[in-house]
Amino acid sequence: MADKARLIVGTEAYDLPLVVGTENERAVDIAQLRAESGLITLDEGYGNTGSCQSKITFIDGERGILRYRGYPIEQLAEHSTFLETAYLIIFGELPNEQQFREFRELISEHMFIHEAMRHHFEGFPPNAPPMAILSAMINTLGCFEPQITRPQDNEDFTAAAARLISKVRTIAAASYKKAIGDPIIYPRFDLSYTGNFLHMMFCRPNKLCEPDPAIERALDQIFILHADHEQNCSTSTVRMVASSQANLYASVAAGVCALWGPLHGGANVAVINMLEAIRQSGESVESFVTKVKDKRAHSRLMGFGHRVYKNYDPRAKFLKASTDAVLNKLGIHDPLLDIAVQLESVALRDPYFIERKLYPNVDFYSGIIMRAAGIPLDMFTVLFAIGRMPGWIANWREVHTDPNGRIYRPRQIYTGPTTRDYVPMSERR
Repeated sequence: MADKARLIVGTEAYDLPLVVGTENERAVDIAQLRAESGLITLDEGYGNTGSCQSKITFIDGERGILRYRGYPIEQLAEHSTFLETAYLIIFGELPNEQQFREFRELISEHMFIHEAMRHHFEGFPPNAPPMAILSAMINTLGCFEPQITRPQDNEDFTAAAARLISKVRTIAAASYKKAIGDPIIYPRFDLSYTGNFLHMMFCRPNKLCEPDPAIERALDQIFILHADHEQNCSTSTVRMVASSQANLYASVAAGVCALWGPLHGGANVAVINMLEAIRQSGESVESFVTKVKDKRAHSRLMGFGHRVYKNYDPRAKFLKASTDAVLNKLGIHDPLLDIAVQLESVALRDPYFIERKLYPNVDFYSGIIMRAAGIPLDMFTVLFAIGRMPGWIANWREVHTDPNGRIYRPRQIYTGPTTRDYVPMSERR
């Protein structure tokens, strides 16, 4: 049968429905498998498991395709802005002039944080990781604005989304100022979304500064390229928490914690550390690549390959050109970029990497741009979180508006001890 998949277990056969997406992706629906057969499926790491149906992002890893709501990422990165892309991801359509003006005005209206929240920053030690501060302060934000943690209608949700997208950059910049001992800087009404973030990051009360347009645009593009990426670790975490009917702020704060992990949001930091290690060692790129191919050397090539993309990461392709343009325009010579270019060239000519389809991913170049912008290493993942906020919000909304939604509750295969009797402590050896 064309619309069924048949699972044969011993002498028993089970017909399972097929689900087909709008891009002709196909999945076997196992929702009734346990009820009918007593069996569950095991897919450690969820690499082959669809946890939901979503209208937000489409990825074809084999062909190197990424689209937000149907729009190719290349077009959005070239022609759109982060705020316009955020609107698209959250609400499903590109805004018209009036819709965008109203959304932008909401962003501007809510870019300040409650003055009492400023005191919360004082409770963190000077060396507190900015991601820890970001997660905690997003949860705190929900305490100051409880009326919008559970938006009841479209108007409430729009206000909540605008507040969160606007204030996250204010919190992020404040966390950096706290770390270096500088006073927190207020946002300005005359700057763009990304320009305001740079202003709050690098200006001081006694030192006015204007964001460099080239850096402002490059960071805006990084935000666009990170705005959503289907069911990655942090987005799945947001949906998992949201499925319990947790509020928007709590769900997003959980996403920040998931993103904090070095295998997820910290990957671009690992790239910079790798390039810096090569530079300091004086080792040739060719020698480093040789060690990477030797498992006994325990050397890792960071920024190459991707869990989903089995072809060139389309975000990396765009960022490579953006990186070259930014550094050339600013006249910045970064020895790490030279190493990165050599590394890419050597790796992509080597059959070892070609056969394994290990192409540069988005993390390979995003770190170079952020480094050129003066963003410190421990803030890299924070910028990732700012960019990913629209995707988290959109996924939270999908969960909360799903009429058939239920709390996420994966199964497991138990591998511990079988039944055993309690032994009093005096008799234990």
